[in-house]
Amino acid sequence: MTGAYVDKNYVYAVARIRSAELKLLNRSQLDELIAAENAEAVYSLLKEKGWGTESCRTWEDMLKSEEKKLWELIEELVPDMSVFDVFKKPGDYHNLKAAIKEAAEETEIPGIYTSESTIDPERIRLAVRERNFGMLPPEMAEAAGEINDSYLRTKDGQLCDTAVDRICLEEMVRAGEASDCGFLSQYALLMAAAAVIKTAVRSARAGKSRDFLNQAIADIPTLDRNALIQAAMNGEEQIIAYLLTTDYADAVPAIRKGMTAFENYCDDLITRRMKDQQRESFGLGPIAAYILARKNEMKSVRIIFSGKENGFSDDMIRERVRETYV
Repeated sequence: MTGAYVDKNYVYAVARIRSAELKLLNRSQLDELIAAENAEAVYSLLKEKGWGTESCRTWEDMLKSEEKKLWELIEELVPDMSVFDVFKKPGDYHNLKAAIKEAAEETEIPGIYTSESTIDPERIRLAVRERNFGMLPPEMAEAAGEINDSYLRTKDGQLCDTAVDRICLEEMVRAGEASDCGFLSQYALLMAAAAVIKTAVRSARAGKSRDFLNQAIADIPTLDRNALIQAAMNGEEQIIAYLLTTDYADAVPAIRKGMTAFENYCDDLITRRMKDQQRESFGLGPIAAYILARKNEMKSVRIIFSGKENGFSDDMIRERVRETYV
């Protein structure tokens, strides 16, 4: 797919996205939600803004309906949805983890699978249950069989999760590259790097073995995997020393504050890069930025609802809410 092809085919789509952006929650509107008395009041405010549907009964239902609205709009505008696989790859690998654990327990767990995926969840469930991994795409099949066998032997849920997450991150990077969209490629790389760094830091703090790190640390272009594993073996300060030699040196102050601060740093950095797409009139970049803006908006709303239900102070909720796109 050439740049010219992309531009000519997405002019109308970008115009529609510009209109949709006007409905995104801005900072003052998020502050209004944070200041609401309780979760019920937040729900009412969002309903007034057009969130949810008449069939929604809970705030979880409301968020699911907004996710559905998002993808219905994008499917209407974009003929080849595979260009946005980078956003749905995590769903595929979430479903793989669910299928492995469900099959090992020889049970069925309602609501465990997500439909936000590129592969039908039922296909993944059957492939694992019947041990017919050829039903899966080649990039998933071999690793799925190995991880499934490992989980059956060890019942180590953490090792299963980290091994699946490693494959997912590598697939996200490949999907970003395949999209022929610079913004999507940057997004995938940054998300993968953030996850790899978090895994390395947490592993160092927990004193994890080299075998664990080899299973858990993804191989991505912007980090030297071997150097990062060696640094993690030697402790958190060695990870920081290594990161200071990379493109992620600016993240070090946030890492020193803690993983929540680091996650906020990464999300806000992506949001700032998204804003560059507000000046673009062509291509996939503005559409991809809108998808991410809506997903981040829903993430912030989820944080607010959860904070209200758990009795967090407004200041504590505000610290966790992400920077807005508008």
